[in-house]
Amino acid sequence: MLEAGVLETLLPGVHRLVAPNPSVLTGPGTNTYLLGDKRITVLDPGPDIPEHIAAIEAGITQLGGKLERIVTTHTHPDHSPGAAALQARYSVPVIGAEIADDGHQDLSFAPTSSVSHDECFDVDGSVLRAIYTPGHVGNHFCFLHEATGTVFTGDHIMQGSTVVIIPPAGDMADYIASLRLLLDYPLQYLAPGHGTLIATPTAEIEHLIAHRQSRENKIWAALQQVKKGDLDDLVIVAYQDVDASIHPIAKLSLWAHLLKLEKESRARQTDGQWELVA
Repeated sequence: MLEAGVLETLLPGVHRLVAPNPSVLTGPGTNTYLLGDKRITVLDPGPDIPEHIAAIEAGITQLGGKLERIVTTHTHPDHSPGAAALQARYSVPVIGAEIADDGHQDLSFAPTSSVSHDECFDVDGSVLRAIYTPGHVGNHFCFLHEATGTVFTGDHIMQGSTVVIIPPAGDMADYIASLRLLLDYPLQYLAPGHGTLIATPTAEIEHLIAHRQSRENKIWAALQQVKKGDLDDLVIVAYQDVDASIHPIAKLSLWAHLLKLEKESRARQTDGQWELVA
């Protein structure tokens, strides 16, 4: 069981702290990773909760190291706000990609430098490689710790649950393409932003791709059945296997799937009403 505020060593040079922000969307809480033992990189500082920031500071002290940089996978409010507090305390670089606000972004995020695909960082003698993985949101990056074969997946992959894709910053076509991209890398573990370490990365990624395709097939069938309808009409049919209490969240992924079908010229919408392209 994951316990907030407790520093846990997962692999050589890979340590995890869980933030005290459990919820339906964050699971047991946001994972903050401390990479390295002496020259430490904090990956996803998490929410700006004083006890979590104190736990990160205590973790750096416990390791006997020095904070060198802060890196973020993306700028949702459960992943990046802690960067400002840590930067003020340690005066170290904050690295991450910005994006226009869509109502779901951390407006406090102010990186000292951006990040680009395949950019590499020296983390205590190990390579940390940035992998651009848009989909969950347009500024999302995963990071590969090459020494252990561990990919820190942020919200691209979550252990035990399906990632919510919220348009327009989220894009289902990009999300699936980004999943396929990860299969090109030598992976040993997935370290998600929420949940525990996943030791079967290829199987997990292939399962997620198949799951999204299965849901798309159900949405396609719903469009055939309803003929023409809005999100409220379609979610009842396409997500009939999901408890109705989840439908408000399911409508976001439904919308993302429909936009993917529209991009592929397989569906179209007029005034919020969706139908198949004949």
